[in-house]
Amino acid sequence: MRTKIIAGNWKMNKTLEEAKELATEVKNHVTKEVTGNVKIVLCVPFPFLLVTKDHVLQTSISIGAQNCSEHDSGAYTGEVSAAMLASMTIPYVILGHSERRQYFGEGGKLLAKKVDKALAHSLIPIFCCGEPLEIREKGTHEALVRAQVEESLFHLSEEAVKKVVVAYEPVWAIGTGKTATSQQAQDMHAVIRKQLSAKYGEAIAQAIPILYGGSVKPDNAKEIFSCPDVDGGLVGGASLKARDFVDIIKGA
Repeated sequence: MRTKIIAGNWKMNKTLEEAKELATEVKNHVTKEVTGNVKIVLCVPFPFLLVTKDHVLQTSISIGAQNCSEHDSGAYTGEVSAAMLASMTIPYVILGHSERRQYFGEGGKLLAKKVDKALAHSLIPIFCCGEPLEIREKGTHEALVRAQVEESLFHLSEEAVKKVVVAYEPVWAIGTGKTATSQQAQDMHAVIRKQLSAKYGEAIAQAIPILYGGSVKPDNAKEIFSCPDVDGGLVGGASLKARDFVDIIKGA
């Protein structure tokens, strides 16, 4: 049995005081209400990493970053390296989020380098893949997602790939008013797991968590997380409201 993972992606939201308040609210709700074997991750903006980490000490909540550089150090103004994150004992980092791909032009080869840097510094990459609306409507979404996974992960050894968390994002179902069904989520997760199995074998494919990142909400979380190949969620907007986020966690 793979352990469920619920990761909240705060994106570029909250001030410092608001971040402290949200982290405290999540911690309090989780401590009182959440039972069972669920890993909880808060992926917060870079300036809030240490403060948020301090607010959830001695709980089941871990902290993650939302990106890292493909470089270890150097003249890269504004960038944050995996080495820096590791030095702060930040265990998780999101890589390849659809917004990084769309707005910052991040492609598969670059993301492969970022995955390597994260793993080299003992970070757990939450590697994102997924298709926009036009690709879904063309019916080529499975091919695109397989290409994203292959280009950024298939250079990894068996030992390395077991340390990766995959997150499938149906970009067409995020903030568009369109909704992906639990069956559509399961179908794509099964495609990804089958691809991983063909490359690395069934045992490794079954061990890799695959999260769903398509507008998970309290009212659909339980249904989505009950799918056999869905191992939790990468939660965006709903992670900014402590009550909604914890209800999603409880759905796992």
